[in-house]
Amino acid sequence: MKIISWNVAGLRACLNKGLDRFVSSEKADIYCFQETKVTEEQNMFHPIGYKEYLYPAEKKGYSGTIVYTKVDPIEVKYGIGDIEYDSEGRTITLEFDNYYLVNCYVPNSKKELERLESRMRFEDLMRDYLLNLSKKKNVIYCGDLNVAHEEIDIKNPSTNHFSAGFTDEERNKMTELLDSGFIDTYRYFNPEVQKFTWWSYMHQARLKDIGWRIDYFIVNKDFINNVISTNIYTEVEGSDHCPIGIEIKSNS
Repeated sequence: MKIISWNVAGLRACLNKGLDRFVSSEKADIYCFQETKVTEEQNMFHPIGYKEYLYPAEKKGYSGTIVYTKVDPIEVKYGIGDIEYDSEGRTITLEFDNYYLVNCYVPNSKKELERLESRMRFEDLMRDYLLNLSKKKNVIYCGDLNVAHEEIDIKNPSTNHFSAGFTDEERNKMTELLDSGFIDTYRYFNPEVQKFTWWSYMHQARLKDIGWRIDYFIVNKDFINNVISTNIYTEVEGSDHCPIGIEIKSNS
């Protein structure tokens, strides 16, 4: 079974840049998109054979998540029970027979780190949320998590220690999550590979491969043996992020 995650930086904009061709060619079982920026009425992308679950932000043209799935979920939950983040449409949880799939768009700490304190609160809530889910079933947590965890995950670590997405506070929260019983699947399979998932639109960063790895598939430790492979689709354009993928055993 193949699951793909992608911050599309606007579903309509990405659709105009080949999103439909990518979905058709990859034929994944589930697609998790973040930063969709659409309401139900604005969404024109309805791939055949997939059920879709959209969670828009209350503010139009901002944030939002969506899941397209060929596999019928047992239950779908929108949000994590906190008004600040749920109003921004940041998290969709799909329950399947043997695991929960959590599609998440983690808040950016913004310039001057003006939202860092709020971001820290979100990280604590999300960690507790994932831990509670993992007591019932295995968990797959994916999306734009807006943090480059280790120095290998960013092209220029020395000049970015006070930049949103690479502060000690944000990196420590990722460490806390992993230490609580979760695994970063890409780093598990590729301990020494430097590959990125996001590039600034400025200074030809993507052309020069000056990027960050801030998109993840994370699973609880008991589930890691069900993961066959991971992938970063650096060649796929259409957003300032590229898609990432995971393949799991079909009976997982």
